[in-house]
Amino acid sequence: MAGCVVFAGSALVSTQVQAHGGLSMAEDMCKLTVGPYMMHFSGYQPGNTQEKQFCEDIPATGQTIVVLDYIEQELRSLPTEVRIIRDTGSEQNLDADTVLHLPAKVYPSGSVDFTYTFDKPGKFVGLVTVGEQQKHVSRFPFSVGEPKSWSKYLYSIYMVPVLALVIVLAIVFFFRDRRKPSEVAAS
Repeated sequence: MAGCVVFAGSALVSTQVQAHGGLSMAEDMCKLTVGPYMMHFSGYQPGNTQEKQFCEDIPATGQTIVVLDYIEQELRSLPTEVRIIRDTGSEQNLDADTVLHLPAKVYPSGSVDFTYTFDKPGKFVGLVTVGEQQKHVSRFPFSVGEPKSWSKYLYSIYMVPVLALVIVLAIVFFFRDRRKPSEVAAS
């Protein structure tokens, strides 16, 4: 029974690393995959998290700085376009849904950076396009100023069984000590 409690507790506190589209954590770096190329992704919110870097979801609304550093040298000669759109479930009307657009251009320094102020929480999609005629596109959904989606699911998935287990253990523990002395002597 103690093993069940330990298992339930470890399941409750375990976290699962989930990649968002083209973003992934590898070797303590957030990497964005665009076709055969990789970029290092860094996000900062000087007004909210000071110097703390984030990789996927943006923790709060406000001024946000994003830096994309090229990992492969070949990227320095290819045009790169960056677009942030509201996640409406469809990308058919990009112009209407776009909140930030950096037109395609070559970044010989190997670094693309931009600042955008998110004034409302919500769901967004980042689109990074590399190459002539939009050859490689990375699409990564993210949220701004919302609780991490996995925490909501983790809570609902694990809390119900854990709570049920705690109740069952409490009932067993409570009634184990409540047996009459004659029942205890007879057994």
